[in-house]
Amino acid sequence: MPAYQLHLKDKRIVWGNEIDVESLIGAYSQDSIRTGENAALDWKLPDGIYRAKEVVIELDKLLEAILVQLGEPIDGNPSVLLDSLQANLAISGDLSSLPLGSLALKDKAGVEITAQAARIGEQLVLWAREINSEKRALAKYGPETLGQLEFRSHCYGHTLIPEAIAQVWGPDGGPKVMQLYNEYLHQFVLLRDALLPFANWEQVPFEVKEHTQYKGLRFLEPARKIFLTQLLGKELTHKAIVKYAQSVLSSGLTSAGYGFQYSLGTVLPAGLGESAGTAARYLLKWHPVQTIETEETQDIVAISFEYEYDDYYAAPRNEAGTGIPGSKDYLHISEDHSELPSIARLLPNTGSDRTTVRFSVEREGHASSSVESSVESSVDLGQLFRGHRFSYRPEKNNHSKDSAVKRTSTSIHQVADILSHSGLVTNTDNGVHVIPTGGNELVQWSLLGKLYPENVVLLAKGDQEELETALVSGKGYGTQFLVL
Repeated sequence: MPAYQLHLKDKRIVWGNEIDVESLIGAYSQDSIRTGENAALDWKLPDGIYRAKEVVIELDKLLEAILVQLGEPIDGNPSVLLDSLQANLAISGDLSSLPLGSLALKDKAGVEITAQAARIGEQLVLWAREINSEKRALAKYGPETLGQLEFRSHCYGHTLIPEAIAQVWGPDGGPKVMQLYNEYLHQFVLLRDALLPFANWEQVPFEVKEHTQYKGLRFLEPARKIFLTQLLGKELTHKAIVKYAQSVLSSGLTSAGYGFQYSLGTVLPAGLGESAGTAARYLLKWHPVQTIETEETQDIVAISFEYEYDDYYAAPRNEAGTGIPGSKDYLHISEDHSELPSIARLLPNTGSDRTTVRFSVEREGHASSSVESSVESSVDLGQLFRGHRFSYRPEKNNHSKDSAVKRTSTSIHQVADILSHSGLVTNTDNGVHVIPTGGNELVQWSLLGKLYPENVVLLAKGDQEELETALVSGKGYGTQFLVL
């Protein structure tokens, strides 16, 4: 199998063995509509591997059965019922099942999850409309079979728009139709919420196993309840997001680090392969790659990726040193960055009871991990993501230019000097330390894994305006590192 690669502009990140999951998607041993208890016709998601759209296809069978049972007055028109679904999946409004819009969460994790909920909900409704317009289930089963679909759906209080209430509880509706529609709504809500951790949620494959006590995606309800409690309580950590993702993907893992491998690929923070200055901090991303092979089996084994230092505060630290004297008002940088790396490799370490991964950079065609002067340049991947979460962007805040902290000095450092230190790099001089990278994204990520994650600001241009803003960004006190 070829190595898996991510492309970041003209740079590459390489690791593991690429895997193909396409042949597994949609291969189900049973039909979702089949005889259930008491010989009644039931709906269940069969055992198998799904992506989001495959679940929507299976859920459309419920909607088509509802439309058949509502009869001629509706004449197969799903508009009202789909409008009610849209209102439930919206992030604002009286009918919202997850009213994150009105909550206006300010924490970084909450902001990212709020945007996710809006994106996913909107796309799921678009798919629901598109798939229902094709009337696949009606063509496959016929109106007589769909008219017999009946089961009990435990209510979760999903509110309907008035027009939908009139349909499902009207003369042609009733309890039988309401049970089907309640399940239809609830399964969509579960699907939306299950996908919240993943930036590339449309691509994520997950396994569904039938449970006697759970219908469809209801097996996710216990983990979902914990996750939403943390989200709405503004106590959502990155570790909690990873733990929830592990439950959604049925990894079987009980401990959570910053990412993990499961039977259908690898999940890591979404920033990998993106520009550090604009990448999401808390979302995750699925990759079709086996990161770690095991000798005992050819199957992909579930493994949690742990931080080298569980508590970065206790990690060993080294001083960055004085560097080259510079000016906080102007960054005159005339270094040659042509020798900086163009490829990064993820190198797993499974030698202990904990699995860690190194982010190692090199120039194309060079076997050793080197930056400019053949120095050690691998950093812990977990610390790299942690540094990214805790980094700052230049932004105006409550600190004005007049009240900005008085810095003792401004120094410019070479990348090689910073990355050559062991442990994490900091300084106690209350100065500004500038590290030019020539815009090399791989080096910027490496520095995030090397600098103590307290007052690191990522610059995009380094011009006068951005520099002035950067100097009053971050904590507003203590040593400051500017990565350009």
